[in-house]
Amino acid sequence: MLEFDELFGEVRASAVRLGADVEALTDRQAREPSLLPGWSRGHVLTHLARSADAYRWMLALARTGTAPGPRADAAELERRLGEGAGRGADALAADLRDSLDGLLRDAAELPVERRTVLVPALAGWRHPAWYLLWRAWRELEVHHVDLNTGRTSAGWPDGFVRTALAETADALAARGVPLARVEAEDLGRGWTVGGAGPVVSGPGHELLAWFAGRAPAAGLRADGPLPLLPGWPLPPVPGWS
Repeated sequence: MLEFDELFGEVRASAVRLGADVEALTDRQAREPSLLPGWSRGHVLTHLARSADAYRWMLALARTGTAPGPRADAAELERRLGEGAGRGADALAADLRDSLDGLLRDAAELPVERRTVLVPALAGWRHPAWYLLWRAWRELEVHHVDLNTGRTSAGWPDGFVRTALAETADALAARGVPLARVEAEDLGRGWTVGGAGPVVSGPGHELLAWFAGRAPAAGLRADGPLPLLPGWPLPPVPGWS
C-alpha cells in the first residue's frame, strides 16, 4: 500500500481528472445512463459526493474521537441518492467538487498521530483512518469508468491497478476462492491466491476490471475453468487490528 502522502496525491489527481469530465456534461448527458444498471450519470456523481461526505465523517471521528453528529445509514444514503440524481449538470458538478475538496482538506488536516485510529466502515468492519484515502481513490477511478464518458480501465494508473490487485488477491485467498494465481503481464507482477484453481493472466487493468465486475474475462487467459467471484470490493485482510 502507498504511504499517506502518496495516496493523498493520487486522490487529488484522480479528482482533477474526473472533474474535467464532469464539468463538460450537459443537463441531458447527466440524465443519460451510466454503465451501472439502473443508474444515470447523475446517480454515479451523487453517489461519489455522498461517499466523500461519509469519509469526511470518519475523518472527523478519527481526529476528535467523537462522532460528528448522526451518521447516515444505508437507507438514508439511498434516499439522498434518489433525491440528488435528477439535478442539473452544474449542480451535480458543484456538489461533487465541494465534497471532494472538503475530503482533501480534512485529510490534509488529520494529525499524523491520528492516521492509524480505527474507524468503522458502514458495513461493520474497521480500518485505519489513512485507509479512507485508498477507498476514495478506488471509488474515483472505478466510478469514473462507470460514468460512461469515454474513460476505460486502460486509463487506470499502474499504481492503482497494482495496489488493487494485491489487496484483492489477499482477500480472495482469505475467502478460499479457487484461483491459484493472477499474472499482470504488462506490469511484470503476479499474486498468488493459493489452493486449487486456474492461473489467470492478462493486462493488469483487465484483470482488475474482471475482479470488479466491470468487464468479462474474455480477454484473459486461464489454464482452467474460472471461479465465480464474490462481490467487489472486498474488505481487506487486515494487518492493523
